[in-house]
Amino acid sequence: MVIDPSGNSLGILLRKEALERAYDFDLDLVCVAPQATPPVCKILDYGKYRFEQQKKAKEAKRNQKVTEVKPLRLSPVIDKHDFDTKVKQSTKWLEEGNKVRIDMRFRGRMMTRQDVGKKVMESFIAELSGIGNVDKQPVMEGNTMSCVISPVKNK
Repeated sequence: MVIDPSGNSLGILLRKEALERAYDFDLDLVCVAPQATPPVCKILDYGKYRFEQQKKAKEAKRNQKVTEVKPLRLSPVIDKHDFDTKVKQSTKWLEEGNKVRIDMRFRGRMMTRQDVGKKVMESFIAELSGIGNVDKQPVMEGNTMSCVISPVKNK
C-alpha cells in the first residue's frame, strides 16, 4: 500500500513501481507500518521524517515525569521521636511524588527478634496509609527487611 506526499492513496503497488513513483517525486519511499497487511509505505523526504520523529521523541521525554525512590533506614529499636521524624520526612517525599524504600537492618542479636521489627515496620506503614500505598510488602532479604511505598494517585 503506497501513499503519495499529499496523503492520497496510490493503492497496492509492487516495490519496483513504488520506488519509481518516489523517484518521480524526487523523494524517498519509507515503510511506516511494516506489520500491516499489506505493508504501508509513504513517499516523503526521509531526512525531514527522521527529524520529526526525533522531535516527537524529545518532546515525549521532556513531558515524562521521573519518579525517584528515596531510601529510608529504620531500626527495630527506634525511639518515638525518631519514628515521628522519619514519618514526617516520608510524608514530604510521598507528597512530592517520589517513592520511599524503607529498610530495616537487623544486626547481631536483633536477628532473633524479627517480630519486633515487623511491628515497627507495620506501624510505619499504617502512619503513611493515607498518603501512600504499599508496592512491595515487608520482606526479609538477608539481614534486611525492606518494603516500598508509592504515593497515592490523586484523581
